[in-house]
Amino acid sequence: MLILTRKVGEAIRIGDDIQVVITAVDQNKVKVGIKSPRHVPIFREELYQKIQEENRQAAAIRADDLDDVLGSLPAKAT
Repeated sequence: MLILTRKVGEAIRIGDDIQVVITAVDQNKVKVGIKSPRHVPIFREELYQKIQEENRQAAAIRADDLDDVLGSLPAKAT
C-alpha cells in the first residue's frame, strides 16, 4: 500500500485518467473528490463488498431454485 501525505486542495494521480483531490479535513474525517472517466466505477468499500457478496449469492443459485421462482409467477395470458 502506498501512503501519501496531502493537504487540502492537493491531489494524487492514478494513471492518466484519475485524479484524487483532498477537499477537506475535519477532525477524524477526510473529504475526497475523485475525477475519473464515466466508465470507471467508483464505490465506497462497504458498498463494493456488499455488491460482491450479492453477486456471489446470485451466482450460487441452482436451476431448481429458478424453476421454483418461475413456477410461482402467474401464467401470462396470450
